[in-house]
Amino acid sequence: MNFFKKFFTKEKQESLEKSLEKTKENFFSKLSRALIGKSRVDDEVLNQLEEILITSDVGVSTTLKIIRRIEERVARDKFMNTEELDRILREEIAALLTENQSENLEGYELPSHQKPYVIMVVGVNGVGKTTTIGKLAYQFKQLGYKVLLGAADTFRAAAVDQLSLWATRAGVEIVSQGMNTDPASVAFDTIKKGKEINADVIIIDTAGRLHTKVNLMAELSKIKRVMQKVIPDAPHEVLLVLDGSTGQNAVVQAREFTKATEVTALAITKLDGTAKGGVVIGISDEFKIPVKYIGVGEKIEDLQPFNKIAFVESLFKK
Repeated sequence: MNFFKKFFTKEKQESLEKSLEKTKENFFSKLSRALIGKSRVDDEVLNQLEEILITSDVGVSTTLKIIRRIEERVARDKFMNTEELDRILREEIAALLTENQSENLEGYELPSHQKPYVIMVVGVNGVGKTTTIGKLAYQFKQLGYKVLLGAADTFRAAAVDQLSLWATRAGVEIVSQGMNTDPASVAFDTIKKGKEINADVIIIDTAGRLHTKVNLMAELSKIKRVMQKVIPDAPHEVLLVLDGSTGQNAVVQAREFTKATEVTALAITKLDGTAKGGVVIGISDEFKIPVKYIGVGEKIEDLQPFNKIAFVESLFKK
């Protein structure tokens, strides 16, 4: 199966470009103003570029890394005109994303040696966690996979109903015990049923409460333990969902969840309509966890596998 041919169509590229319009407009309008009257990249330009990257939610540490790399190139080449700055920036951001992509991700394709493939989804309320699960389920179903959802976010009002609605929309089965039940019990029953029906992929929703880290860690650890009674190496993936429109707040959430549990992949939602798309770069760089999916719209098809090359090209396309 040619993954990129199947999923990264012209329509997907256009959707990605549209979702990054505000980020791009915010960044390049600031950059253009900074370069007025400048013919070469000097300390003043670099200082202004540093401020622009930080205010575009790239993050301080990632920004300093990018600036340092550009300084090294300026020193090496002795001279760099401002017209080259776009190209240099594009190259350095692409290099950062490549370095931080610790595996060769294949989007919605599942490893054949792990069946059922178990994904535990974590994230605070309001980031689009349940919606992301529904869209993931739909995409897997479109590929011909047998999908089972587990409604283990049993504390939030309407969370179970919302996931049930998404299961219906995606055309997949769901295990639910209603509200205020034990999340670990739901996870156990879901894994057990997944094996019984020969599911290809099981997606478990979890509570989105960032109460104390101790309680969060205990809850997620318990869910993992009961899963492993049925499938010893479950979950195969812990997917953290972050709201890209919250900018640096998403970084704070990532920091808390990576302390509470071993996160293996990221989904960054709500990139459409925000000027804070630069946060994708900063999060990828700081946590060294692969960004696997990005949300670029509200439609069920608007969850894309993250293609770092396409992302950088869209960000710099004029």
